[in-house]
Amino acid sequence: MATSNGRTPPIRQAFWTAFIGRFNLSLMKPKGRIVALGAVFLLGASLGLAQTQSGVDQGNEITQHLEKAQSYVRQKRPDLAILELQAAAAIDPGNEAVQSNLGVLLYFQGKTAEAIPHLRIALEKKPSAMIQGLLGVAELTSPDLAQARKDLTAAFPSIEAPDFKLQVGLDLVTLYAQSDDLDQAAAVLSQLKKLYPSNPDVLYAAYRTYAALSTGAGFSLSLAAPNSAQMHQLLAHEEIREGDTNRAIAELRKAIAIDPRLPDVHYDLAEVLRASPDATIKKEAIAEYSIALKQNPRDEKSVLSLADIAYQQNDTENAFRLYSKAVELAPTDAVAKMGLAKILRARNEDDKAVPLLEDVVRLDPTILNAHYLLGVLYRKMGRAEDAQRQVALYKQYKDLKDNLRVLYKGLLVQPEEISANDEVEK
Repeated sequence: MATSNGRTPPIRQAFWTAFIGRFNLSLMKPKGRIVALGAVFLLGASLGLAQTQSGVDQGNEITQHLEKAQSYVRQKRPDLAILELQAAAAIDPGNEAVQSNLGVLLYFQGKTAEAIPHLRIALEKKPSAMIQGLLGVAELTSPDLAQARKDLTAAFPSIEAPDFKLQVGLDLVTLYAQSDDLDQAAAVLSQLKKLYPSNPDVLYAAYRTYAALSTGAGFSLSLAAPNSAQMHQLLAHEEIREGDTNRAIAELRKAIAIDPRLPDVHYDLAEVLRASPDATIKKEAIAEYSIALKQNPRDEKSVLSLADIAYQQNDTENAFRLYSKAVELAPTDAVAKMGLAKILRARNEDDKAVPLLEDVVRLDPTILNAHYLLGVLYRKMGRAEDAQRQVALYKQYKDLKDNLRVLYKGLLVQPEEISANDEVEK
């Protein structure tokens, strides 16, 4: 986002890319910066419009200024091109094309304050999401951030150029965050994540925004209901995040004591208990999953966890039943489908396992065993090329996960061993 301290804003590659695509022009971009400024296309657009202005002599004079401006831009002399455009604007201040050209050229020369009134006139004469978006970006360097927010908000939905839409969206998120309007920021990010699901700027902005929303909601809950079951459930999640599973269990038991029907509380407790190597505690986890299912028979998470436990205990019949139920409850759950596919593979029902595994790699390509198993079954079916492709994907995602494991190794917090004798704090 451009700063509001008067510094020259950076060249906006996204804006120019959008216009290049529309007018089929090329720009010089050494080291990622645009030095030709792209005004050639803008001036070319103005030449045709100038002839429509009142008075042939006046139109000819404007045309001459535009032709000179275009020539100066080609000579990489935007300073002289601006003078010609200013002369044309003096003759016909209401010429939208002249004003938009002048505003754009001034902006990309770093004369943002001078560009704003010209962009504003152009927008008033002819509504344009691109011009309004650039106007909003320019206003980010002015004291009137409220107007910048208004223009960026109005332009964002109608901008079709992907790169420029991304830039305007991110600027909007920053503005909303600065004014602590996190719900609005989250709404824009929801759109950006759909359009640019792998963009690191979008993902980081989402992380920061959602983290701030979570922190704010937790603080509000602590003020509104500090002794509520929900507050203890929240504290349990914080303890889990910090790796203190025993304190998490204590907080969840306090929550259950206050409100045993609190949504997800039995599932949360079961998940923490399940991590213990103690067989007695694992049985308690199963009991908690069962309570969760009694309260909500469609709790797919609890069904899936029970299926995993049955599979680990070699209870394949029960695991098959539970995985099947989990898939029925949540047909897009890749983990549930993977579990069911493993059972089918063990029962030599490969014809049923293959379509499930194909769904798994489509829904979540990072599940390594799905690629490996699918490769094995494809090879068995004589589909050698498909098998090789799955093996290659297996290696690709394995390398990715190995790299991430190294990256996060220093951040991992090992939970304390859960003791069967832990008591709820009185």
